[in-house]
Amino acid sequence: MSESLTPPATKPQNPHFSSGPCAKRPGWSVTNLSDACVGRSHRSVDGKAKLASVIELSKQILGIPADYRLGIVPASDTGAVEMALWSLLGERPVDILAWESFGQEWVKDVTDELQLANVNLMKAPYGSLPDLSAVNFDHDVVFLWNGTTSGVRVPNGDWIASDRQGLTICDATSAVFAMDIPWDKLDVVTYSWQKVLGGEAQHGVIILSPRAVARLESYQPPRPLPKLFRMAQKGKLIEGIFKGDTINTPSMLCVEDALDSLHWAESIGGLPGLIERSQGNLAAIAQWVEQSDWADFLAEKPETRSCTSICLKITDSWFTTLTPEQQADCAKKMTKLLEKEGVAYDIAPYRSAPPGLRIWGGATVETANIQALLPWLDWAYASVKATLAVPSTTA
Repeated sequence: MSESLTPPATKPQNPHFSSGPCAKRPGWSVTNLSDACVGRSHRSVDGKAKLASVIELSKQILGIPADYRLGIVPASDTGAVEMALWSLLGERPVDILAWESFGQEWVKDVTDELQLANVNLMKAPYGSLPDLSAVNFDHDVVFLWNGTTSGVRVPNGDWIASDRQGLTICDATSAVFAMDIPWDKLDVVTYSWQKVLGGEAQHGVIILSPRAVARLESYQPPRPLPKLFRMAQKGKLIEGIFKGDTINTPSMLCVEDALDSLHWAESIGGLPGLIERSQGNLAAIAQWVEQSDWADFLAEKPETRSCTSICLKITDSWFTTLTPEQQADCAKKMTKLLEKEGVAYDIAPYRSAPPGLRIWGGATVETANIQALLPWLDWAYASVKATLAVPSTTA
């Protein structure tokens, strides 16, 4: 890379690279929501039909086994994870994996809020994964498929035991619809529409295997469960949740938007098409990183690089001489400069992540926009570096 203070000639046609809520699908318009079931009860025949369509179309596109349940639940992916943790954990010891901020949130829930006694915490710093070979599948296992704030994902499901005795509970919100998910290795999977589908926020999805259903029906956790967390009643799964009879009132505009995204996914080839688009975005950034003299992936191993929440670190020797505060300020100035130019919005790293950049590469992002963005990253870094590297003078 040759450092230049001359801005590139071409800007991305869509500067939306936020990691959630994410860019709307190409061609999206609010007019696509004209058939939304607004002003109607979500429990009406038409309302329930819309919700059931989202459930069935999601299962179809994702290739979810017929005996798995998929339900729409409150409070986005966070709500879906909380439902699983509070409803299912406590019968067995727990292995919980954390290598970024959201994993740490689930650790806090398990240890501080649920106060489970037999918890094996397996941690790794940003950029790395814990030792997956050390997981005990006689225990319940809680982990993320993709670390949204670190850009580090598990490479596959080969490390998960097929003959496991415990449940595997996976927060996959920034992986579902962009990565191959081995459903037979997972008992609970959660996600939200606001990630790869580019949908609206506040609605979550929880997917249960038959093993998870059996736990819900046989295990009564020794704690009060708020109504929003209850998936079983009197020893039986509340089947209505998984047929469109939601626990609380959903936004029918958001439901219509999810349907629009799912129909778009079908139009580009379903799950293979979605994965191909995300992988293409990662490949474009990887090609640029190979030639960069100041940036690299935060993920240490290529097989653990996320194709959705693509996190970059700054490796320039000048940058490494700065104090942590100066490094954070440098990254902040870059993102503000890019936003001011209308080139990239919301690509700052998560507040607890190392200084750098986080670029969403999910399927709703066009690779051409990623390619147009990359020269601007070089320009922004060179511009900020030139400003910060000027020696201060005294009057």
